[in-house]
Amino acid sequence: MAREAPLWLLLLSSAHLLLRCASALDRGQFPPPTSFLFGTSTSAYQIEGGYLEGKKGLSNWDVYTHKEGTIEDGSNGDIAADHYHRYMEDIELMHSLGVNSYRFSIAWTRILPRGRFGHINPDGVAFYNAIINALLQKGIQPFVTIFHYDIPHELEERYGGWLSPEIQKDFGYFAKVCFKLFGDRVKFWVTMNQPNLLAKFAYMDGWFPPGHCSKPFGNCAFGNSSIEPYIVGHNMILSHANAVSIYRNNYQETQGGYIGIAVGARWFLDPIILGDYPAEMRKILGPTLPEFTSKQKKKLHATKLDFIGLNHYSTWYLKDCIFSPCEMDPMDGDARALSLAERDGVLIGKQTGAPFFYDVPHGMEKVVMYYKQRYNNTATYITENGYAQASNSSMTAKDFTGDTERINYISGYLTYLASAIRKGADVRGYFVWSLLDDFEWTSGYKDRFGLYHVDFKTQKRTPKLSAEWFRQFLKGSLLTRELQNGSQLQLYYTS
Repeated sequence: MAREAPLWLLLLSSAHLLLRCASALDRGQFPPPTSFLFGTSTSAYQIEGGYLEGKKGLSNWDVYTHKEGTIEDGSNGDIAADHYHRYMEDIELMHSLGVNSYRFSIAWTRILPRGRFGHINPDGVAFYNAIINALLQKGIQPFVTIFHYDIPHELEERYGGWLSPEIQKDFGYFAKVCFKLFGDRVKFWVTMNQPNLLAKFAYMDGWFPPGHCSKPFGNCAFGNSSIEPYIVGHNMILSHANAVSIYRNNYQETQGGYIGIAVGARWFLDPIILGDYPAEMRKILGPTLPEFTSKQKKKLHATKLDFIGLNHYSTWYLKDCIFSPCEMDPMDGDARALSLAERDGVLIGKQTGAPFFYDVPHGMEKVVMYYKQRYNNTATYITENGYAQASNSSMTAKDFTGDTERINYISGYLTYLASAIRKGADVRGYFVWSLLDDFEWTSGYKDRFGLYHVDFKTQKRTPKLSAEWFRQFLKGSLLTRELQNGSQLQLYYTS
């Protein structure tokens, strides 16, 4: 998971802001398990650890997190939640929840330590084979992300990573290796996770590796915030199209799977689905925004998505800054809009433990219905949705396990997701972020999104109240009203 960009302009009454829907929620409001996935979501760098084990190569995050000052709490993902050694335990946790799918990513450097400039690593292949096979034995469908922000450091060194068109060859090769080795059992592929955020955070703001930016967005040693994000975005879109083309032409028919991308931005979805960048982007950015050649447009047209993956955490107000005076915030990039968390002194929703994230459940329905309309009701999976608890080093598991706020958050978002489905949105799955507390990128271990608490000193997993709530929900129990007291959990379920 990463910080999310503003998704939707909401014009709401102040009364609506203060009220929470309290209608009953149960599993029966969603399609049956044969046609709807409920799962948990993670990513490789955030949970695996074992960063030098199994002949794995160094990734961009392995290098970046070892530089002083890059991570807020000074930590790194060298061990993280130690999923590399504890994956069987974690799969048992999923099985106990009753989920029928698990979204995870494959660490590029476990499979190809040096990208296409080296060999396929059999130890990495064995690791992911073990995970996939164990999931299937438990009746859990693997939902695999190919790229979730970690690339071989060697590709950065050789040609600048995502800044070079060369990355299209490397990404295509990596995807092909994954399809060939795992596609007989993996039926859902996500090419990339939120590439728009990587382009912004890594090449405009300078927060993510390789840490490129320029003023007024930041003060980095390298980068050009006005140009590089759009070069990177262009290469990512074409890399995605290359991977989809490889799957369509060589594997999909025989393997019988589906392929999509997890992104909630028109910057990426318009070219991928509609064939070109939004006209507004072209008007604002002019020649800064790269052009697609006629050949590339044909490829985009021929590689349409099977599904959209939507990561949704929060909603903000947006203020127009083209026709209205604004004090622009560099956080909003070149959007010519200002994101705001409050109007008339009232917050849009309750604050969560993560900065800039607010509990605005009706935003789920708004964004799903927007993409339904814009993208011809393309099949959609909610690939991430979750609640953060803020933490510090003096807190223990007891401080986190009574997480009624997370229960209220998830139940609220699911309520509005069910409403969107009733209104015709083709939503086929929902994944909670996250199964475990994990390494949350530049926040380190300060934000805890897990259904299970992780003591990062001992690696002990402790179920939070939300894990039991989710288990009961998936069993078909009925949530009849908001939780106010975690110790009275049993009062809120009826079979």
